[in-house]
Amino acid sequence: MSELDALLAAGRAAASDLMREAITVRTAAEAGFDWESGVETPGTGEVLYTGRARVKPVARSRGEEVDAGEQNTTLREYTISVPWDSPAPPERVVPGATVDVDTSPDGRLVGLRLWVTGVEYGSTATAWRITAEDRS
Repeated sequence: MSELDALLAAGRAAASDLMREAITVRTAAEAGFDWESGVETPGTGEVLYTGRARVKPVARSRGEEVDAGEQNTTLREYTISVPWDSPAPPERVVPGATVDVDTSPDGRLVGLRLWVTGVEYGSTATAWRITAEDRS
C-alpha cells in the first residue's frame, strides 16, 4: 500500500465515522395530483441508494427565498456524504433525484426531503458527496 493509499484509507475511515444518518436516494419522479382533494402527492422514484450518510447544512447557505408556483419557498443547501466504498448505484445520481433522511440523532432532520442539485465523484475523495437543497 502506498503512502497515498494509507492516507486515503485513514481519511475515508474518519469521514465514515461522521456518518450518523440513514438516507434513501431515489430517481426523480413526477408528482401526482388528486383533482378531487386538491392535494399533490410527491412522486416516488426508483431507489438508487439506501444506507449511512452525513447530512450537513452548507455554512454559507443563506436560505434564499424564491417563488415556486404561487408559493414563496426558502432554499437551503446541504451536503450529503456517503461512504466512498458504497456500491455504485444502478444508475448515476443526477439533479432532480431526491434524498430522504430516514434516521438521525437529530430528530429535526428525520423526514426531511432534499432535492439533488449536484454530485461529486473522485478517486482521491474521502466520500462521494451529493449537494442538495431543502425547498420548504
